[in-house]
Amino acid sequence: MSKPILIKSAAELLGHILGSTFPADRAMESYFRERREMGVRDRGFVAETVYGCLRERRVLEFIAGSAEAPNIVAAYLLLKGYSARVLEETGFRGPAREMAERARQFDISSLPFAQRANLPDWLAQGLLEQYTEAEALALAQALNQPASLDMRVNTLKAKREEVQAQLTLEGFACEPAPYSPMGLRRNERAPIFKTKCFKEGLFEVQDEGSQLLSLMLEPKRNEMVVDLCAGAGGKTLHLGALMANTGTVYAMDVSVRRLEKLKPRLKRSGLNNVRTVSISHERDARIQRLYGKIDRVLVDAPCSGTGTLRRNPDIKWREINLAELTDAQQRILAAAAKLLKPGGRVVYATCSLLREENENIVAAFLAANPDFRTIPAGEILARRHVALEMPTDALRLLPHRHHTDGFYAIALEKIR
Repeated sequence: MSKPILIKSAAELLGHILGSTFPADRAMESYFRERREMGVRDRGFVAETVYGCLRERRVLEFIAGSAEAPNIVAAYLLLKGYSARVLEETGFRGPAREMAERARQFDISSLPFAQRANLPDWLAQGLLEQYTEAEALALAQALNQPASLDMRVNTLKAKREEVQAQLTLEGFACEPAPYSPMGLRRNERAPIFKTKCFKEGLFEVQDEGSQLLSLMLEPKRNEMVVDLCAGAGGKTLHLGALMANTGTVYAMDVSVRRLEKLKPRLKRSGLNNVRTVSISHERDARIQRLYGKIDRVLVDAPCSGTGTLRRNPDIKWREINLAELTDAQQRILAAAAKLLKPGGRVVYATCSLLREENENIVAAFLAANPDFRTIPAGEILARRHVALEMPTDALRLLPHRHHTDGFYAIALEKIR
């Protein structure tokens, strides 16, 4: 396709995403599905441009002098080396030369923090309340970089070095992840779902930080384990493998659509110790039947998703009802606690950077449940051969420090 058409497509898709509540990846998938005439390179240009605009939106709006999608795309392309003349030749009707002049002259350090960080005001303020301005900016800049491609080896079928060697033979060289004992990493995206290695179920794509959450639960053979907010089951599969395909892992979620995505993954994995359970809410009778019978519960709670902005930059620009989220988090953690036997463990986790969804939830739970105690994350990680020290009882992963998505997790043990 011609460059003018591709630029117009990028602006059209960006406008659709910014004006919608649908996740960017789903909107993009739908957009390309309706335009099958677009080749791989054309789609790559459009996708890269749109994601770049979502990551750098506030600076781009400053340069563009506008919040309109075509102007944002034009500002992005100017920063990527396009000239005003080239933009005009592609049919851009906005003030290309004025924008180019502003791009040449503007000093990013002169902008307010939220604009420099390319964050909405509410999230910028939340980070500044938790970190120094320098560290908050470093965190924001890391969030605005594309994520690496992380994989979790299915230890039920192969060892990490075996999968690494096979992927390399198939043309996709990768390295051991720095923390997860079963993690592999590529710094470049690649069509790895087409590999024989993937089709044989030797690995799953999963952020390294997400892999550590399952390790925090330390499931044992023949136990009864619940993944209470299982989604598409990435952590469920990891838990099943950690249990050597013994015992039972209940994958529970309120979304039937998400649980359906687990089925082909289960088939590839070779696991037969997983049961999927569709629930209506945290008080569902199917949960209540298991009260007091479960050894371990993983709560990867629904949250703002602010720790995943490397992969999902559109989250920044959505309306988030934090009060509604924290209320749900409190209810789900309370329900998880009722499932446990004495001596059982619940790991509460989010992919949020915000104290309101993490420390505050746990503090309120512990105040209301004196029969629970925290287990230091450092002790658990050491037992699991993870070379990562934590200054507090919680696991806190940050992209600018650990090169993972942003995660919070804490292990809580039922004393009696």
